[in-house]
Amino acid sequence: MPVSFDGKLVVAISSRALFDLSDSHQVFEQQGLDAFQDYQVAHEDDVLAPGDAFALVKKLLAINEMEEGRGRVEVILLSRNSSDTGLRVFNSIEHYGLPITRAAFAGGESPHRYVPAFGAHVFLSTHAEDVRRALDAGFAAATILSRGSLDPTDSVLRIAFDGDAVLFSDESEQVFQSDGLEAFAANEKSAARQPLSDGPFRGFLEALHQIQREFTPDRCPIRTALVTARSAPAHERVVRTLRSWGIRIDESLFLGGLPKGEFLRAFGADVFFDDQQGHCESASRHVAAGHVPHGISNPRRESGQ
Repeated sequence: MPVSFDGKLVVAISSRALFDLSDSHQVFEQQGLDAFQDYQVAHEDDVLAPGDAFALVKKLLAINEMEEGRGRVEVILLSRNSSDTGLRVFNSIEHYGLPITRAAFAGGESPHRYVPAFGAHVFLSTHAEDVRRALDAGFAAATILSRGSLDPTDSVLRIAFDGDAVLFSDESEQVFQSDGLEAFAANEKSAARQPLSDGPFRGFLEALHQIQREFTPDRCPIRTALVTARSAPAHERVVRTLRSWGIRIDESLFLGGLPKGEFLRAFGADVFFDDQQGHCESASRHVAAGHVPHGISNPRRESGQ
């Protein structure tokens, strides 16, 4: 029988999101590809320090160690390295005891095209263009931003999401940006019983929810939060949309434009996904942040600009 990922949460991650590869990346930037390859081979037995998404991945894989979650999470390495230069990465994976066994080394090309081949629910990378390409192809993806040191508060995996252009489409955000706050509020009130269209992260949230359903509330290793600039009465459409999807969000914060960072720190988020770069940069002072370059807040630059 062929191996199947059916019923699993599949997370694809780049080597630079998983580990701190700043030393070798600096060599690549300053001296070129040949020097980079030589450096990686010369240092392939040097263990890499954890990267910005390391703690997130460790908590994800720990779910497999629980009876109810056994075999439910798969983490795939997607890398621009070649398999030769990527040996250092796999040596570090072995050092930390991470059960990551599958990888695609794209040899300098974008590895985003392997996201659908592996059936990944989300792709996390530090390479913004690779993330853009994955999103353009219809898959959840985010650029992991560097953050300050943060010790996990407990073993529970805490994932926070913005709403518009992340969990939901940017249809309401388009109204806000074109016509202002009053028009946005009026639109959301009149459409309160009309579910919002899917955003790029709906499938990822659904996969998390499916795992949550395997656990009793007191043993669940995953906790989710919606952290949005919306406030009443624009909250109703969000609540009814999630209800129509049959998805439970553990905590919902309707902040009415307040800065999100302190609230994310209070939640203890291991990662926060938002479509606005400024929100992510602010949040990254407190938690790991994933920028989702999707929707009206992230227009494509014309070539040559």
